[in-house]
Amino acid sequence: MPARGARSRYEELARHLSGLGAVRRELVRALPVDCPPGSAGVLTLLHKYGEMRMGRLAELMAVDMSVTSRHVTHNVERGWVVREPDPEDGRSRLLRLTEQGERQLNRLSEITTGTLESVLHDWTEDDVARLNGMLERLRQDFGDCRVPAQAERPEPGPAARTTGDGEKGTAGGTGTTSTDSATSTTG
Repeated sequence: MPARGARSRYEELARHLSGLGAVRRELVRALPVDCPPGSAGVLTLLHKYGEMRMGRLAELMAVDMSVTSRHVTHNVERGWVVREPDPEDGRSRLLRLTEQGERQLNRLSEITTGTLESVLHDWTEDDVARLNGMLERLRQDFGDCRVPAQAERPEPGPAARTTGDGEKGTAGGTGTTSTDSATSTTG
């Protein structure tokens, strides 16, 4: 157990991290009404990782397929994303960002950047660079929490078990994580 002084520093850090929720809410408020955070997350992930199936997107967003489907439908209806047949499996669809989607993502980035510039106008370049460096370090220390694609998952270790239907599972259960987005709701 850490010494009292070190523990109080971590308690203070925990309070500051909790307070980042307010920062996130302000960034989300700046988004256009027609592009809620979930839709922005879809655009960001498709831009970052390229075309993918709905299941992979749901893994990256760490949300249920029904939630992912709603976000995707919102984007498709606005012409920001298209669903195309998967050449490897005609029953599946690949999601792809359109030119309109790229423009929307650029717009979101400009809005977010403008909001940060406005709020942090009195910060020095060094202050912003230091914060960026520390946040990147924190994120690296926690690791990339997103679930890897099925093909990227390692073989189950000794903790693996077989379920009653013969399917393999893991003894440890599953977890959920956060994702990137244009507003750093997902970074």
